[in-house]
Amino acid sequence: MNIIRNLPGPLLIFLGALSLSFGGLIVKSFEGATLWQILFWRSLFFSLTVLAFLTFSYKKEIFKAFYDSGLPGFLGGIILSFGFCGYVFAMYNTTVANTNFIISLQILFLAIFGYFFLKEKINTITLISIILAMTGVLIMVGNSLTPGELSGNLAAFTMPITFAVLIMIVRKFPTVDMVPAQFIAGISSCLIGFLLSTKIMISLNDIFLGFLAGFFQVGFGFIFITIGARTTPSAMVGIIMLSESVLGPIWAFLFVSERPSTFGLIGGAIILSAVLLQFYTLLNRGKKNVSN
Repeated sequence: MNIIRNLPGPLLIFLGALSLSFGGLIVKSFEGATLWQILFWRSLFFSLTVLAFLTFSYKKEIFKAFYDSGLPGFLGGIILSFGFCGYVFAMYNTTVANTNFIISLQILFLAIFGYFFLKEKINTITLISIILAMTGVLIMVGNSLTPGELSGNLAAFTMPITFAVLIMIVRKFPTVDMVPAQFIAGISSCLIGFLLSTKIMISLNDIFLGFLAGFFQVGFGFIFITIGARTTPSAMVGIIMLSESVLGPIWAFLFVSERPSTFGLIGGAIILSAVLLQFYTLLNRGKKNVSN
């Protein structure tokens, strides 16, 4: 654990984004498991990973860690669980590229929610970014005429929305440790998968993929990002996290031959342009604050 904590923050953020970028590839590689079976096994192994991390970190104080997280941690976990469900649903029903591009909208939802709930002003560049992003989404989603792909694109929105809500909670209660909330999110989404599955048992191959998804992809991803974000400026975190949106479609193309549609690529390029424009604004704002 000390080895991980001693690594540079930006490197940890990149390792976290790299881990998360394999999510689409893993979901697409399941042989016979249903959507809800994938959610159950992925969430189960993720919960066990977070629990092991909490036990190692807090030892005898683990129950106190949950108690100290209180209502903010509990609500944050429940909200994040809907994002986990939406992520698996989206990856199961639409392309990896579409899902990753939509997830990258989280920085714009942060700006919108910050305006309504934290009374933070939206400047002209941010407003242009939001309009650009919505244009890209309309191109991408509007071209998805089949019910399955359309529902997958819409479900992908739960990830950036729930992430933005979670960050609002963190900013409202900055002293709360949100790692216990991740365990609550995992258990909650695991329960949803269990209740919606007709049966839990799947092939050993698919169970192994569930282990890879829960332990390495989501588990390591969130742990690396949680530790790295403590020493990395938020604007830099957002920029590095964009690597997930770029790498995810590449893995899907290389290993499962998934080709995003032309409209998906056009819409995704517009979305990424909008996100980069917003990051440019945040970086300039950070430089001004440092100079002052």
